[in-house]
Amino acid sequence: MPAKILLVAAARPNFMKIAPLWRALASRPDTFEPLLVHTGQHYDHNMSDVFFADLGLPRPHLHLGVGSGSHAEQTAGVMVKFEQVCLDEKPACVVVVGDVNATMACTIAAKKLLVDVAHVEAGLRSGDRTMPEETNRILTDSIADLLLTPSPDADVNLRGEGVAEERIALVGNIMIDSLVHALDRVKNRACHDRFGLGAREYGLVTLHRPANVDDPELLRRLFAGLASLDYPLIFPVHPRTRKVMENCGLADLFDAGGDRRLTDPLGYDDFLNLTMNARFVLTDSGGIQEETTYLGIPCLTMRPNTERPVTVTDGTNELITLETMADRVKVVLAGNWKTGKVPDLWDGATAERIADVLAGRYA
Repeated sequence: MPAKILLVAAARPNFMKIAPLWRALASRPDTFEPLLVHTGQHYDHNMSDVFFADLGLPRPHLHLGVGSGSHAEQTAGVMVKFEQVCLDEKPACVVVVGDVNATMACTIAAKKLLVDVAHVEAGLRSGDRTMPEETNRILTDSIADLLLTPSPDADVNLRGEGVAEERIALVGNIMIDSLVHALDRVKNRACHDRFGLGAREYGLVTLHRPANVDDPELLRRLFAGLASLDYPLIFPVHPRTRKVMENCGLADLFDAGGDRRLTDPLGYDDFLNLTMNARFVLTDSGGIQEETTYLGIPCLTMRPNTERPVTVTDGTNELITLETMADRVKVVLAGNWKTGKVPDLWDGATAERIADVLAGRYA
């Protein structure tokens, strides 16, 4: 009998990590029966449905429909519904990815039923426990059975926490699998044309983390800082950011025109094409730090720390503040940014390596 594997997706970055693993497992029908579980954390069209279509994922076999809410509400809602999924499906293993609330919640629910859990992107640490994601990472890794890591620094983190060596497997970065799979499909889209801009004639902006967008006054200062760059920007606005904009009277910036092109969230293919053709990316996202490193695009990360330090030490990423933003953009525009290199095992074959690890355990 093929081993039943539940693949859990909750938010946009999860979909990018699940898609290549879904393909790898589905290509081995004698070994695996993969079932896709969507917790429903991102539930509007542009935040989930478009991503499933772009990434070639099937419609979820199971949709928990948990939706938004406080951290406690989301975690509790996922645990209650996912527990029943595990009881009904009796999987050999649950695969969780990343660091969202559903990652931790599904891990806890599965382990209380003595179901194996594999964590893709395990071992990443920012060292900042004020970030909810850091709590999710630490708790998930502490009880998951298989810790599938993207880079050697993650292995070091886990060993430093006393994790047994047999639970750790360095497999590479699965986000890059989706990127490599999509490159030929998206490279000629020229999505920048719809904003009246050419390739390398704009910066791409994404901001969604609570520390950057939940405080209306800070968000006003961020927008003022972006306007002061005096360089064309394309800014797909996350629903969280848009809500704060509307609540604090910044919604008119959607119609500001000029050098700020604000738009609704984009699908995976369109956003990747914009990333490939950007002069630089200014972000607080985790995954975009990795994608820009692979693509060789300068990345300015508006955060005091990162759980992906390899993108700084080896790649094209640099941590910035609102106060240093303008000067660092000037360095990019002057052509003096570091070129970086692609880390080992960021090669588009991570999903196959994970499938091999799972086959060795469950075949």
